[in-house]
Amino acid sequence: MEAPASRNKTETGSVKKVKGAEAVILSLLEEGVKQIFGYPGGSIMPVYDSLMNYEKSLNHLLVRHEQGAVHAAQGYARASGETGVVMATSGPGATNLMTGISDANIDSTPLVCITGQVPDTLLGTDGFQEVDIIGVSAPVTKWNFQITKPEEIPGAIAKAFYIARSGRPGPVLIDLTKNAQFGELDFHYEKCNEIRSYKPVPDIEMDQIEKAAELIDNSEKPMALIGQGVILGQAEKELKDFLDKTGIPAASTLLGLSAIPNDYPNYVGYLGMHGNYAPNILTNEADLLISIGMRFDDRVTGKLSSYGENARVIHMDIDPAEIDKNVKADVPILGDVKETLPYLTEQVKDNAFPGWIGRFREYEQEEFDKILKEHHDKYHKHIRMTDVILELNEKGKEPLLVTDVGQHQMIATRYFHFTHPRSLVTSGGLGTMGFGLPAAVGAQIGTPNRQVVAVVGDGGFQMTMQELGTIAQSNIPLKIIILNNSYLGMVRQWQQLFFKKRYASTPITSPNYMKIAEGYGLNASRITQLSEVPEALDAMFATEGPYLLEVVVEKEDNVFPMIAPGTSVSDIMLGPPKESENES
Repeated sequence: MEAPASRNKTETGSVKKVKGAEAVILSLLEEGVKQIFGYPGGSIMPVYDSLMNYEKSLNHLLVRHEQGAVHAAQGYARASGETGVVMATSGPGATNLMTGISDANIDSTPLVCITGQVPDTLLGTDGFQEVDIIGVSAPVTKWNFQITKPEEIPGAIAKAFYIARSGRPGPVLIDLTKNAQFGELDFHYEKCNEIRSYKPVPDIEMDQIEKAAELIDNSEKPMALIGQGVILGQAEKELKDFLDKTGIPAASTLLGLSAIPNDYPNYVGYLGMHGNYAPNILTNEADLLISIGMRFDDRVTGKLSSYGENARVIHMDIDPAEIDKNVKADVPILGDVKETLPYLTEQVKDNAFPGWIGRFREYEQEEFDKILKEHHDKYHKHIRMTDVILELNEKGKEPLLVTDVGQHQMIATRYFHFTHPRSLVTSGGLGTMGFGLPAAVGAQIGTPNRQVVAVVGDGGFQMTMQELGTIAQSNIPLKIIILNNSYLGMVRQWQQLFFKKRYASTPITSPNYMKIAEGYGLNASRITQLSEVPEALDAMFATEGPYLLEVVVEKEDNVFPMIAPGTSVSDIMLGPPKESENES
């Protein structure tokens, strides 16, 4: 039942006596939270009991494993732009969140995680389900705090939300002792808008913007590198204005995909180890690299000593820690790119680089001829992962894409046609297998008016496939495509290329997914022939509610282009070395 209206009043200046458990729920409501992902247990039980009084205001999704809860909250946050909220109990409940929290930390995803804890009288005694989760989570959270007194609850939660969503977003963790949940307090809530010594957005230095504009105006071969900072800052329009005026070719990192549409005239592809040929190989020909909300991850740079050899570097980032961390910046521009980009756009001259962009188009054609045409002819009798993604584009549904991690991730993100902002949710920096299915659940809840499609591999799917139970119980209309090659595909590819095809522990069997789907009451189908792909996708989209499609794909298909580990971006390969190809 819904709580009486009088107990929901928390206007500034109002004070009422509540238990700590209820104060948690009231605090979440004050922050505008509508969705929680979690799993109950003994040490968080008082909060769950209080939650029942607010079910009309605050929805809770029961997952099947705490890792599923935190990945779902990540998907929700990434798709909706809101802060994801997670609840779990102490001990194993809390430690099961750590993979997702680590993933959120490196991928800058705003989360507030609330864990139960034993009573403060048992702290340090190795009590039942006691873990020092503050110590465990400290390296992978933006901030954490243990509450031992009920009166600490409103202020700690207000601070948690402010830290999670401000500046460079990230996960925070609040550990709540059981006695604090049972204790009483005079509840009064004030949102947090500043913290002494914490400055989430640096001041803009106009002299740096002037220096950057001068570099841009004098450049002959500039390239913009688009990262997730554009999406997190909701600066897609500001980016387009900058690119429209300068005419600079723009390439995207994995997490920056969908910041600009794939068909934008200046867009030249996807950076990184398995990105497009043109932007990678021309990185070392560019005379200016303009990094916009990206952090020069090693999967983008390859061998650092030979990265951007001929280029000056402008690095635009909200986090001072990223400046000069991997690549030395000639001109650093600190600040939110939504604020700094308009200043830069105002300063630069109108320009165009048709000849320079033409170089990218030449390499694009070379990649198409080698990767799509030649490989398609080789495997024309079999389904390739690429075939499924290209056909998915043809359906015109423009879904929000969620992937797991592996070969299918690289294929899906390379060939999916992004047309709208926030159209990709994937695990970047941590590369977490098992991310895809629960993250897609959260993304679908966070964007109920969009169709979410999860593209997963048979390896990663089996790590968290218990979340099919979550999907079935809540009838989440998610579409799931399993690309099943009976291998841990990315590891197998490396074994083929660099370990003499010694496939150590990479062949993997799958259960009968059709029977598993039937057990959960889900619609499902399985295909093995290339001719079946269009009709299978039509059936998937035509079915109301959740749907599972298993596609049996070519077992030893590889993902190219590829930058081999330890090599330069300009050494990107369009296919395997001859000796490796012969072994196949």
